[in-house]
Amino acid sequence: MSAAGARQREIDERHMRRCLELARRAEGRTAPNPIVGSVIVGRRGQVLAEGWHRKAGSAHGEAAALAKLGGRAAGATVYVNLEPCNHQGRTPPCAPAVLAAGVRRVVIGAMDPIRGHAGGARLLARAGVEVVRGVLRDECEAANAPFFTWARQGRAHLLLKAAVTLDGKIATVSGESQWITGEAARRDAHRLRDRRDAVLVGVGTVLADDPRLTVRGLRGGRDPARVVVDSRLRTPPTAQLLPAAGSPARTIVAFASAPPARRRALEAAGAELWQLPGPGGRVDLAALAARLGREGLLSVLVEGGGQIHASLLAAGLADELRLYVAPLAVGGPAASWLGGDGVATLAAAWRFRWLGAPEPVGDDLVLRLRRDAAS
Repeated sequence: MSAAGARQREIDERHMRRCLELARRAEGRTAPNPIVGSVIVGRRGQVLAEGWHRKAGSAHGEAAALAKLGGRAAGATVYVNLEPCNHQGRTPPCAPAVLAAGVRRVVIGAMDPIRGHAGGARLLARAGVEVVRGVLRDECEAANAPFFTWARQGRAHLLLKAAVTLDGKIATVSGESQWITGEAARRDAHRLRDRRDAVLVGVGTVLADDPRLTVRGLRGGRDPARVVVDSRLRTPPTAQLLPAAGSPARTIVAFASAPPARRRALEAAGAELWQLPGPGGRVDLAALAARLGREGLLSVLVEGGGQIHASLLAAGLADELRLYVAPLAVGGPAASWLGGDGVATLAAAWRFRWLGAPEPVGDDLVLRLRRDAAS
């Protein structure tokens, strides 16, 4: 690559990073749409306008940026982290609007994985606009991992999360778990909830901890939908995560079978019941992930416990892992973030890939990993 080409690539990557910063402002607010940010740059390299997709039904990122220029951007370059759509949905298609604006160049991070929505890049290129694809593609796809999982696999994207000791425990041998990590890590976990469409737990966590699964006190935050995997409907009608206890957020209880009286009691407390029977009298987790996707709950934070984590890994449904690790150890047969029967050989172990280096959060560390598709 020539020096001029390398310089242009550096400029393109800088503006694409800004697109991602803008897009993330609406994380958790756009489902079933992706998060999209856009930057419009003039001929002399000056930023003319910025925009991002704020919520489903509102203008997409590039349309929001163009609107600030009255829809005209003659000779400019449009940067956007996802291919401009060529599909009429709740809003007009973006690619024709970009073309009509008179831009000379469009720089795209990731291509739209939905065949019926894609084609914007092709339309622009055929009309003589210079189109550059794949700038920071991996970062752009990672930012929209829930959208890509839904588009390619027809299900919600599941991020497993736990607060653990150095020896991987989520409680002491007596069951004490509050609090393993410090206040800074807990605030970060609440921000993570705020950026997800739903938070999911197994009934064991409900019975042991009676969690609210809210974003308690987070300024500008909103409570995600709550999902409980509860094969026999053992969730008490007085559980704090139910709407009757205070939070109006949608609460879904997935079950396999249960007496009518238990169903009526939970429905009276505001729960939405999904009957999804699977093998062994348990909830069909694949069916649950697919239905969550159909319901527009694309990004799901799974907060355990260990059994539900193990079940999702065994079913091939766990996409990412986030561990908040505290600098303490408890030893003994205390509960781990990963339960189940375990594996007999290292060859059968579930494997992950690091998503960057560990990062400090107060006195704790946060580890981010992606499930290795080969394992």
